[in-house]
Amino acid sequence: MSPSDQPAVVLPRGVRMPLLGFGTWQASGQSAYDAVRTALAAGYRHVDTATMYGNEKEVGRAIRDSGLHRDDVFVTTKIPSDGVGRERHVLEASLAALDTGHVDLWLIHWPPAAPGDSVRMWRQVLKARDDGLTRAAGVSNYSTAQLDELIQATAEAPAVNQIRWGPMLYDARRHAEHRERGVVLEGYSPFKTTDLTDPVLTGVAEAHGVTAAQVVLRWHVDHGIVVIPKSVTPARIRANADIFDFALTPEERSTIDALGGPGDPGDRRNAPTDFIV
Repeated sequence: MSPSDQPAVVLPRGVRMPLLGFGTWQASGQSAYDAVRTALAAGYRHVDTATMYGNEKEVGRAIRDSGLHRDDVFVTTKIPSDGVGRERHVLEASLAALDTGHVDLWLIHWPPAAPGDSVRMWRQVLKARDDGLTRAAGVSNYSTAQLDELIQATAEAPAVNQIRWGPMLYDARRHAEHRERGVVLEGYSPFKTTDLTDPVLTGVAEAHGVTAAQVVLRWHVDHGIVVIPKSVTPARIRANADIFDFALTPEERSTIDALGGPGDPGDRRNAPTDFIV
C-alpha cells in the first residue's frame, strides 16, 4: 500500500489525518532527525511533536530534507498548558522551529489547571486555526467532561483528543463518547500500555505472520483510532509502518478489545468506521 492509500480520518474542514503517525516524544537532537527521516522513508506521512519535546527544529528539518512535498506530510504539535495568555507567541515559536509554514493540527497538550483557563486557551487555538496558522484544532489528555466544557463554551468540539490508549486500556464507552461528539480519538504510548507477550496478541500475530506490536497498531487502525508509535530504532520504525497488508477479523478485534476488561461486545463490533477514508 502506498502512503497516499493509507487509511485516514477526515477532520472538520476536510482535513485528512493519516491513522498511522510517528511519535517523537523523548527523541532529541540528531536522533530525532534521523528517526523522522527513517519514518518518512518507511512510508509514514504523519509526524507528531510538541513544544515541550524540544525537537521541533529537528522534526521540521527532517521533513524538509525528505524531499516530500509539504502537503504530503501531516504535522501535529502541541502547546503546553502553562501557555495561557501566550498562545500566539508559542505557536509562532513552533512554526519558526518547524519552518513548515503552518501545522496541520495544534493541540492543547494538557488541560490547564486554573478554572476557566482551558476555555480561554481553546478560544485562542480556534482563532489560530481561523487565521490559517493550523488547519485543525484539538486537545490532548482531556476527559469527556473536559471536552464537554469546551463544547458548551464555544459550540465547537476539538477535532482530536490525544490520550493514552492500547488494548489493555480499551474502553468502549469512552470511545463511543468521542464518536458521539465528533472527536477523533488518537492514542499514544500504544506499547507502553500493552503486554506484548499476552497470549491473545501473540496468537493473533501468529495467525497473520506478524508481530504482536504490529497487531496492536493494526487494532487501532481497524477501530478508526489514530495511533502514533515511537521508536528511534530503524528496524522497529520500518516494522511499525508495515501494517497494511493484513487486517483483523471482527472476532479477533473483539477478543483484543476484551483485554481492556468488561464491556458491551456489541458496541465494539458495530462501532461505525465510515468516517475512515
